[in-house]
Amino acid sequence: MSLSKTDIKILQQLQQDARITNQHLADEIGLSASPTWRKVRKLEEDEVIQGYRAVLNRKKIGLNVMVFVRVSIDSHSEAEARKFEQEVMSLDNVVSCYSIGGDADFLLQVVAADMDAYADFAMSVIRRLPGIKEMQSMFVLKEIKGLAAWPLEVQSNIGN
Repeated sequence: MSLSKTDIKILQQLQQDARITNQHLADEIGLSASPTWRKVRKLEEDEVIQGYRAVLNRKKIGLNVMVFVRVSIDSHSEAEARKFEQEVMSLDNVVSCYSIGGDADFLLQVVAADMDAYADFAMSVIRRLPGIKEMQSMFVLKEIKGLAAWPLEVQSNIGN
């Protein structure tokens, strides 16, 4: 899908403030309200915009520990990988999961209240996931830059 420069402006504004009014958004991007509203709706229909949410400070809600967990599974069959993926999808502590290349198969981002809670989760839940061969925990000491917005300037298929 090709995004226009106007689409990019809209997406940048919405990533900064998803609660912006349509009129304010229109003013920011230099269009009137109706075409702006139609463009936003089109981006939603095309699933470029997948939803709106509040960004929370994880520490202020009691999630003081963040861990990246590299996981290798026993079998690389599609069925085994799917079974692992389905199990991970149901785990609230796992906030993101990626299938990766290299010396591991998956990378999980896990949050917990404290180290004891993470240890319990790792030993009683992650280690019990289907097909786990090996896992390695990498603890975040300091969050330098978390995901705030996708860098739209780097995408190469911008139209006019």
